[in-house]
Amino acid sequence: MKKILFVSTRNPYSGRYSGDVIRSLKIINTLKKKFYVDVVYLTKKNSNFNDKNITSFIRPNFFLKILYCFISLIKIKPIQFGLFFSKDMKNYIQSVSHNYELIFFQHIRASQYLPEKFYGKTILDMGDLYSDNYKQTYNYLNFLNPLKYIYYIESIIVKKIESEIFSEFDKVLLFSKIEVKKSKKNFNQKVLKVDESVEKIYKKFSYSKKKNKILFVGNLNYLPNILACKEFVKNILPRLNQIMPEIKFCIIGDISKKNKILLSRNKNVEIIGSKKNIIKFAQNSFCGLANLSIATGIQVKVLKYMSYGLPVICSNLVASNFDKNVLNYKSNKDLIKKIIFLKNRKIVWDTFSKKSHFFVKKYKWNKVQNQYLKIINL
Repeated sequence: MKKILFVSTRNPYSGRYSGDVIRSLKIINTLKKKFYVDVVYLTKKNSNFNDKNITSFIRPNFFLKILYCFISLIKIKPIQFGLFFSKDMKNYIQSVSHNYELIFFQHIRASQYLPEKFYGKTILDMGDLYSDNYKQTYNYLNFLNPLKYIYYIESIIVKKIESEIFSEFDKVLLFSKIEVKKSKKNFNQKVLKVDESVEKIYKKFSYSKKKNKILFVGNLNYLPNILACKEFVKNILPRLNQIMPEIKFCIIGDISKKNKILLSRNKNVEIIGSKKNIIKFAQNSFCGLANLSIATGIQVKVLKYMSYGLPVICSNLVASNFDKNVLNYKSNKDLIKKIIFLKNRKIVWDTFSKKSHFFVKKYKWNKVQNQYLKIINL
């Protein structure tokens, strides 16, 4: 039986409602069905596991993180590498790597744990091209925001690291066919497309004019998500409520206290926090929203909405990976128009609800997991 080491910079067993955490656990459980799998990960606190196949390392304290970030910059490495670096974890992986035929790394920041002189197979589940994401963030932020310049530097460094990764790893996995096409120009045989996924597809909801909520799902500690929510609450919702006072904006996901207070100033904003089961919130919503101005790859939130048969309204940037299965908009004025159009017209709602439910079926995990197993066996 093939022995695999799975390396992650986040705790796959934390239960956190985050795309990479959820995906990593699904991959681990799938691989365990066919192979012998050991798991190594970085965590914020001690994990209560007695499983000999699981090894965790505590994330360094604040001062060590600052030091590691500084060292990363000196070495022309991404700042995020410093934020997710552990010397103990690095040494451990190096010391045990010879016991494995394959090492599976989850997320670009895990690539820094690639051991020297490892002669087995290496796979990096990168998901998205992060250099594009950081470049978009740089372009979006105001020139007075110091983060703008950090993202600019990071975009250049990550671009360099991505080229190195495509050279060093045997296989690199990306979600978007658009990003795969970009990368295959130089690394045709190494870059493979795997689909994002949903665990379950629910019974499609029916249209009701009484439904008055717009649903937004995502980690609000992730900059593109919080920027999208702030933009909607500041510039869209007030104008929308002048026409339709009953419409509410429902946000589900991890969020800081500061941002919760800020967004809650509008009485028509409901902040639910992190929830594993969102069916009752989806049932009371007439659409899902993905109004991101910064986005790469396939947005999981869109697939999540679709798994309930919700029509989805997306920015052009997000919609590019979903063809004509979503409604997309070109401006704030157009977004308001699309929301009103969707809410008031049952035929339009039913059409996009059916499109959502049909499109998402190919992204169900029991189908996607076979893509990973096939790649492992290549």
